[in-house]
Amino acid sequence: MSAQEKLPGYIDTSLDGGVLRIIICNEKRFNAMSLDMWKNLAKAVTDAQSNDDVRVIVLQGAGKKAFISGADISEFKDKRSDKAQAQHYADSVNAAQSALRSSRKPTIAAIKGICMGGGMGLSLSCDLRYSTETAKFCMPAGKLGVGYAYEGIKRFVDIVGASRTAELFLTARTFSGIEAGRIGLVNEVFSEEHFDKIVGERITTMAGYAPLTMHAVKTGIRCVLQEDNAPSVEEVSRMVVACFESEDYREGQAAFKEKRKPNFKGK
Repeated sequence: MSAQEKLPGYIDTSLDGGVLRIIICNEKRFNAMSLDMWKNLAKAVTDAQSNDDVRVIVLQGAGKKAFISGADISEFKDKRSDKAQAQHYADSVNAAQSALRSSRKPTIAAIKGICMGGGMGLSLSCDLRYSTETAKFCMPAGKLGVGYAYEGIKRFVDIVGASRTAELFLTARTFSGIEAGRIGLVNEVFSEEHFDKIVGERITTMAGYAPLTMHAVKTGIRCVLQEDNAPSVEEVSRMVVACFESEDYREGQAAFKEKRKPNFKGK
């Protein structure tokens, strides 16, 4: 990623053992997202869909101080100053979040440090969210005078409910990873000391599961939630049937009988 590394902020990626790590790199600004970073994040997630070597996508921030602190406000004057620019910026943010939500591959947000604004939106666009106890969450839209799109609000309501969503937006208060776990904003919370080990083990295990099953489950959830461009019940049913007709299904049964680890191919 040498070309991107010359920029103030950039998106880095690494692929190992079926796990694609997408790393938000802008430590001087607590991993704030520039317009180019929003676009490059969407591209990284989209490109991963056609790469059979990718089984799981992990979104994380560079360093330990921040996951993602939101949009890089310093560039708003030049890139979000009129109606056309604001719409282009909003479309770019939505494209990144939509790419994560509609990903065929499971997506996981590994949250350390600050997770604010657009960072919260990106984390909620992932299937699973793991956080450290000391992570700091905040939705400061009211402090900045910015609007928040329907898709993002819906995701909050789907996950924590309408009343809690209103409280988080209207108070714009900062709260810890522990509270994020208590209110269901994140799936699980771990100490800083054990976070990398436990979450790493979860991710590695998930990368070994049957890709068709993972995709079918994700598709079923999107259907139930009635997200934009959500699949139909019929489409979900076809995907379930495809799982039972797949080579991976036969491999799973054989591995169970032979008491060995299955070797799934996504076919």
